[in-house]
Amino acid sequence: MTRIISRTPVRISFFGGGTDYPSYYTRHRGAVLGTSINKYTYVSLNDLSNFFDYKLRVCYSKVELVKSLEELQHPSVKACLLHKNIFPQVDIHISADLPAKTGLGSSSSFTIGFLNALYAMQGKKIGRQQLAEEACFIEQHVIQENVGSQDQFHACFGGLNVIEFSSSQIQIRPVVVSREKKQLFQQHLLVFYTGITRFATDVVKEQIEKTKRLDNDSFLRRMYEMVFEAEDLFSNAPSHELASFLGRLLHESWMLKRQLSSQISNPFIDDCYEKALSCGAYGGKLCGAGSGGFLALLVPPDAQAAVRSALSSLKEVHFQFENEGSTIIYMKE
Repeated sequence: MTRIISRTPVRISFFGGGTDYPSYYTRHRGAVLGTSINKYTYVSLNDLSNFFDYKLRVCYSKVELVKSLEELQHPSVKACLLHKNIFPQVDIHISADLPAKTGLGSSSSFTIGFLNALYAMQGKKIGRQQLAEEACFIEQHVIQENVGSQDQFHACFGGLNVIEFSSSQIQIRPVVVSREKKQLFQQHLLVFYTGITRFATDVVKEQIEKTKRLDNDSFLRRMYEMVFEAEDLFSNAPSHELASFLGRLLHESWMLKRQLSSQISNPFIDDCYEKALSCGAYGGKLCGAGSGGFLALLVPPDAQAAVRSALSSLKEVHFQFENEGSTIIYMKE
């Protein structure tokens, strides 16, 4: 019996979110800067014997036992199998370190991890660029979700990266930064769970419509520029000023992001953010599409206790940056 387990990280996006939607980058260049973190989506594939009266078992927040692909409800599992034109007799288990629908790219993390596991099941090792591009195609064209193109690349490659988008290609490269600066940046970064889950594809509907009407172009152009300003800070800013410089840039970016759609924020999130600023946070943003999920803040060490106290009603997530991306961590025949 073959058993395969893939492990794929989620991500925190800092700058450029919104320019990674095809409705924008097919007209203007887009770019994002973000990192994967050591919170993962796990996908396990096991062969099913002929003793069962179903062909596919999918276990997530519910359990599906199906005999045909048409019966399957899980959108990404179904779309990946349709894309690969296969219907294997397998048991699929999906688990994650953090809740879904919270702005950390968990949906793309799963799609990448499932595709990676499917290729491994076939005895194939796929290149990271191809894997990320296939996941983008599946989510945007097969499932037809309102999603961007950064989550798939962060999940696939791992690390702290700049991803650039154009009508002809998507390219990823690591941010050049010293180990000391990267550690300092992580030490200043606090992430809190707002307790609000949402479907990103619903949240960004208004944003995408405004982008297609060109209403968001001026905001997105500035957000695109910030990616390269942040990249330069990582490489060239003095270590002791890196977090404060990035925090102020992050604040400017969040103020712009709120202009993209009325669905980005809400009074509860605004109140949490203002409390953090009043306690000494340099700046921050809501991760992902907005309207809920995780609030990321850059906070000097001497203000972190005050910020934690002010946001004591929220759960803090403790994490580390990671560099591996999607990997096959177990395979046995």
